[in-house]
Amino acid sequence: MSKNFKNTSINRQIASIHLTAKIWQTVVAVLGVTFGVSMYIFMNSFMNGVNSAQDSLAFSTLGHVRVYNDDHTNPYDPAKVIASSENTILHLRNKKAIQYTEGIKNTSQIISILEKRPEVTGIAPQLNFSVFFRSGSKKLNGTISGVDVEGEDRLFGIGDKVVSGEWEDLSFQKTGIVLGKVLAEKLSVGIDDPVNVLTSDGNSRNFTVVGTVETSVRAADASKAYVNIASARQIEGENYDYTSDIQINIRDRNATEAFIREIDAAIPYQTESWQTANQQLVAASELRNIIAMAVSLTILLVAGFGIYNIMNMTINEKIKEIAILKAMGFSGKDVRNIFLMQAFIIGIIGGLTGLLLGFGISSLVHRIPFRIAGFDTLPIVYQSIDFILAVVFGIVTTILAGYLPSRKASRIDPVVIIRG
Repeated sequence: MSKNFKNTSINRQIASIHLTAKIWQTVVAVLGVTFGVSMYIFMNSFMNGVNSAQDSLAFSTLGHVRVYNDDHTNPYDPAKVIASSENTILHLRNKKAIQYTEGIKNTSQIISILEKRPEVTGIAPQLNFSVFFRSGSKKLNGTISGVDVEGEDRLFGIGDKVVSGEWEDLSFQKTGIVLGKVLAEKLSVGIDDPVNVLTSDGNSRNFTVVGTVETSVRAADASKAYVNIASARQIEGENYDYTSDIQINIRDRNATEAFIREIDAAIPYQTESWQTANQQLVAASELRNIIAMAVSLTILLVAGFGIYNIMNMTINEKIKEIAILKAMGFSGKDVRNIFLMQAFIIGIIGGLTGLLLGFGISSLVHRIPFRIAGFDTLPIVYQSIDFILAVVFGIVTTILAGYLPSRKASRIDPVVIIRG
C-alpha cells in the first residue's frame, strides 16, 4: 500500500472525526448547502414552468414563422424615368401612390416549397379579415379567420380547445362557423344557430354555428371566429389559391432566423419569425431566467459564507490539535486536505439532500390550485441540467468556502502554538 494512500486514508478518518465531534455545526453547514441547492432547483423549475406556460399561451395562435404580404406601394415612378434629363422641368398634379399587390395569390406554390424542407413540421394557410357579426338585433365587430381545418389543428391544437360542437365539422360544412366562446355569448347564439357575417366591402353571408372555442386569450375569444378557408375566399371574392398569411412550425423554434435566411430566396414575400413579432415575449423570458439565476446564486453564496464561518471556527477551536498533527509529521498539505475533505463531505451531503428537498418543494408548489388562462395548477417544469448544476454549484461553493480556512490551518507553526 503506497504512502500517499495511507496518508489519504488517515486524513479521511481525521476529517470524519472533526465532522462528528460537533455534530450540530456540521448539521448547520449541511443545511446551508441543502437550502441553497433546493432553492436553486425550485427557482429554476418554477421559471422553466412559467416560460413554458407563456410559450404554450403564445403559440396557441402563433406560428414559429409567418409568411405574409403587407399592403405596400410600388416605388417605381415612370415620370422620373421618362423625364430623366436635368434640363427637363417636371410638374405633377394630384400624384397618388397606387397599391399594386395584396395578400398571397400563389399559396399552393409556396406551400409546395415549404413542404420540401425537412425541418418544417406543419403549415397552416389563413385568410384573415375584419367583419361585423349579426344575430337578431345584435351587431359586433370582429375578425374572421379562414383556415385549413386539418393544418390549423396540427399547428395550434385548436380542436382540443373547442368547448361545444366539433372542430372537424368545418371540413365538410362549408357554411359552418366556429365562434369564440365569449363572442357566442355576446351574440346569444349556440350550436346550429344562424349568424350573419358582413365584410367591410359590403359582402354578406349567413353561417351556421357548428362549435365554440375557448382559448387562453379572452380578447380573441370575444372577437374571433373560424370558417373553412374556401368559404372565406368566397365571401372575400378571391381565387382558390389566395391567403393573407401562411403560418409555419419548425422542429426547433429557436432556429427561425437560419430557416428564414434559407427560404427567403425561394419565397417572394415577407417572412417574420416569432421572436421578431413578439420581442416582449423573448425579453420577458430572458429577464425571468436572469432573475432566477441571480436569486439562486445569491442563496448559494450566502450558504458558502455560512460554511466559511463554521470552518473558520472549527480551525480556531482545533488549533492545538492541528499543531500536534504537524509536530507528529503531518505536512501543511495534509492539514489542508483534511479540512477540504470536510468541506467536500458537507457539499456532497448537502447537495444530495438539497436535490430531494428541491424536488419535494417543487412538487408541492405544482399542486397549488391556479385556475386561470386554462391552467389548473402553478406551472413547474423539471430539467435534468438544473439538478446537475445545482449539485455542482453546491459542491464548488462549499469547497471554495473551505479553502481559505484550510489554507490558514496549513500555515500554522506548531512550535509557536505549543509554546503558547
